[in-house]
Amino acid sequence: MKPFYHLAFSCVLFSFCFLLSCTTTEMADKIIFNAQVFCVEEGEIFAEAIAIKDGKILQVGSEEHIMVKRNNNTEMIDADGNFVMPGLIEGHGHLLMMGESLAQLNLNDAESWEEIVNLVAAATAEADPGQWIVGNSWHQDKWLDTPADGIDGYPTHHSLSSVSPDHPVLLYHASYHALFANAKAMELADINKNTPNPDGGLIRRDAEGEAIGVFEETAMGLIRSAYTKERESWPVADWMAQKKAWIQRAEQEAFSYGITSFHDLGLPWEDLKLLRSMAASGELDISVFAMVREPIRELERSIAYLPIINEGETGFTVRTVKAFVDGALGSYGALLLEPYSDQPETYGQLVTSIEVLEEMANLCIENGLQFSVHAIGDSANRIALDIYEAAFDHAEKLKNARWRIEHAQHLHPDDIPRFGELGILASMQGIHCVSDAPFVPTRLGEKRSRDGAYVWRSLIESGARINNGTDVPVESIDPFESLYASVARKKPQAEKSFYPEQKMTRLEALQSYTINNAFAAFEEKTKGSIKSGKRADIIILDRNLLICPDEDLPNTQVLKTLVGGKVVFSGS
Repeated sequence: MKPFYHLAFSCVLFSFCFLLSCTTTEMADKIIFNAQVFCVEEGEIFAEAIAIKDGKILQVGSEEHIMVKRNNNTEMIDADGNFVMPGLIEGHGHLLMMGESLAQLNLNDAESWEEIVNLVAAATAEADPGQWIVGNSWHQDKWLDTPADGIDGYPTHHSLSSVSPDHPVLLYHASYHALFANAKAMELADINKNTPNPDGGLIRRDAEGEAIGVFEETAMGLIRSAYTKERESWPVADWMAQKKAWIQRAEQEAFSYGITSFHDLGLPWEDLKLLRSMAASGELDISVFAMVREPIRELERSIAYLPIINEGETGFTVRTVKAFVDGALGSYGALLLEPYSDQPETYGQLVTSIEVLEEMANLCIENGLQFSVHAIGDSANRIALDIYEAAFDHAEKLKNARWRIEHAQHLHPDDIPRFGELGILASMQGIHCVSDAPFVPTRLGEKRSRDGAYVWRSLIESGARINNGTDVPVESIDPFESLYASVARKKPQAEKSFYPEQKMTRLEALQSYTINNAFAAFEEKTKGSIKSGKRADIIILDRNLLICPDEDLPNTQVLKTLVGGKVVFSGS
């Protein structure tokens, strides 16, 4: 990696070439100066200053040449020699869920079931009578011991029910592909011994057939329906105001981490309309690239309103349909070609039928929309690849469609080259790799883990494009932890990397969070790099992400976040 001073010639050459082509006499609204500007798109090209006009980048180059764009009205932002780069793009997250999760019990750090029970007991003591207790981010593989009355590695509801007999409890698994409910919640949901498993879902039961409290995949809807009944009594205006508050809280959290654009991976039409109205009225500051997720019959009606492209000042867009092939590995929902190593009778869940997925693919083609499916297991990814390939009569049409597979976590080696060959985007989350690392070999065995788990290097070398993110609120939105995971393949406190031969380079990781995510949203001409004419989505950081030691990446602090040239966050 070249240090900054070795790149001075690149800076001068860059500025000179720009000036030769620049004939404008426009003056800047803002100038960011005294900076190490990383432009991203052309690789390791640096500049010293950026001129901004009307929310867009007017010019980038050396301070000498940028300062000619200054007048008495120009706002000057001194970067104090710090690292400046395009705003980061969250390539896979859930904005509304993120805001809601910030108001719930966070169980991510719980090291035992007993600790979770105690947290729920404390919340129950402070709750109003009958109020739902909602939490998120528990994971049984993070616990230091297995519950004594556990079944298939899960506890039963009895200890939880004893501390909250009159308060329904709903606790989302870290993957959000399973949840835990207490007896009161199951009572309100009319769950009994005779309740059947819904298609694509599983109610975990004891030897007598009684539900233990764990609901996986589509079975979660049984409990969630009971939870949402309470909200049906709210006035519509109050419910919309609550959602707006969650969204605005989430976007402020995103800005504090340098996230200027957000790919929201699946909302019903009702929530998309809310976001659209917020964008139109100026209540939404973050740029949102959203996907519609609805049952096929409802999708047939709402698809008539699509695409929505670049609406409002921040550029609200909906041009993508989201669907699920399978569930998550941690909750045994990922669909595998061979059974789970630690549960040999289990292959995972096919959440949506192949026929419906094919129908959705055809709907997308007919309406000129992008198709994006969640696929984690190797069987689920093969199903998605097969459906994508069969939907088009020519490979070039599929490449131009930029269809995505979300997560693409576990692949059969035969399917790895197909991403590059077909132009299918591998929308992966670096942080998932290191969060899952402790249990992946247990679920898959050593060979499947080595050959097909989070194979970033294999995908890149076969010609695939990877876009990055966190799947917030499944993980923290912190992009610097995810970038560290992408280049180190481990958590900061871990001693060993998870199959380190699959690491990304530092440049690849940064591109996966910027220009690659812009490309995945058809927005590479307007964002994702520092370039004249692009939106002035810019962040100032306290360290150079290209040359700082790996172990420094998670400690990165955001000093300023600009969206469309507007400062939306200032740190210390």
